[in-house]
Amino acid sequence: MQRTVDHELIQWKEDKSRKILLVRGARQVGKTYSVRKFGKTFNSYLEVNFEEHPQIMPFFDNSLNPYEICEKLSIYFGMDIIPGETLLFFDEIQACPNALASLRFFYEKLQDLHVIAASSLLEFTVSEIPSFGVGRIRSLFMYPMTYSEYLTASGEDKSSRLIMSASPSKPIEPIFHEKFLEKLKIFQITGGMPEVVSSYIKHKNFNACQLIIDDIVTTLTDDFAKYKKRAPVLRLQEVFTSIVHQAGGKFKFSNIPSSGNHRAYKDALDLLIRAGLAYKIHHTAARGLPLAAQINPKKFKVILFDTGIFQRILGLDLSALILDDFKILINKGALSEVFVGIELIAAFSPYSRPELFYWHREARSSNAEVDYVLSRNTRILPIEVKAGTRGQMQSLHLFLKERNLKKGFRISHENFAVYDRFQTVPMYATGNLLRWEFEGEGSDQVG
Repeated sequence: MQRTVDHELIQWKEDKSRKILLVRGARQVGKTYSVRKFGKTFNSYLEVNFEEHPQIMPFFDNSLNPYEICEKLSIYFGMDIIPGETLLFFDEIQACPNALASLRFFYEKLQDLHVIAASSLLEFTVSEIPSFGVGRIRSLFMYPMTYSEYLTASGEDKSSRLIMSASPSKPIEPIFHEKFLEKLKIFQITGGMPEVVSSYIKHKNFNACQLIIDDIVTTLTDDFAKYKKRAPVLRLQEVFTSIVHQAGGKFKFSNIPSSGNHRAYKDALDLLIRAGLAYKIHHTAARGLPLAAQINPKKFKVILFDTGIFQRILGLDLSALILDDFKILINKGALSEVFVGIELIAAFSPYSRPELFYWHREARSSNAEVDYVLSRNTRILPIEVKAGTRGQMQSLHLFLKERNLKKGFRISHENFAVYDRFQTVPMYATGNLLRWEFEGEGSDQVG
């Protein structure tokens, strides 16, 4: 399956001044698969998985000299490691802190060798390393598959390109719009975990997809045992489940069923976010830029990293859910807002951690909320997410008036359109919002 990251990997390979590449992301989002596929573009490829081969960890104990390490790895795996011809891949590198510490020396002393490392729980190991290769290592963040990647994997690359080229001034043909909505419905309930996507494309069997999602959930929660030095497993499970049930609203530790010490649950939430299993959406006053300088640390939302897993934790049956209409589907667990948040995060640059914000005014006479607030260049982009094709936008009206902004966005199941001060973007084209800004498309319509 083609992923957006494939292009980034090729560019990294061709960069003469490349740094060591560290691929980061939650479990099973496709990190290893993508690197293995990329490895086929080299004359030779050596994969070193520290969880699978713990016996090689002593290779990194006495010396972090890359020449000595490569010599030992060559003998152990029975293959030559040749700079310029070999891709050396350290997988699950968080299991060997010394290997992680060695990366800076690969950059300094053996720069011609292409080296990639990958980790799911990197943040837990980094805190134990005094020096972590500042300026020598570049992080590349991976997420579950986006809707666009799903279309491409389904053999509909032309459909994906058509969506990317569309805009409020150039809407999708109605017949294609309806087709994309139907496919979106399926993608939202199965989610973007690559194994699930692959299974659905091959077999079109929702029961099989559901079993795979259940397996992934089990694996992720089994991983909580690896966090036990920092938070008890039960506490992590409670917070993980609560993220799902509190989606669409301000996250409150008091809403966790067996909530005890808020500080303890805050630590557990931070661990889940650092592991890439959840994303925090900060509240911002949004009176100017940067948005991050105006956050209220006590007010935030949290969304899970994948809609398929989100649905299963809610206890929804995939084969039954596919029969529901869009309105019923979306009202179950604030699915639309979660989906849009995930798509926006994946649309940011893969070389930095994205930040999402929202705005909420709590008042007796006038409650108002804008689901997402982004900043692109010097502009503030307010976004409201609506179920189906209808819905008022009083909150967005109010926000635009109070902040003296010209344009706002509504993401729904409606086609691209322009209504006075609002641009409507279909949910399947959420990523276009950031693409316009990065590539200059639609810049005359924003701000």
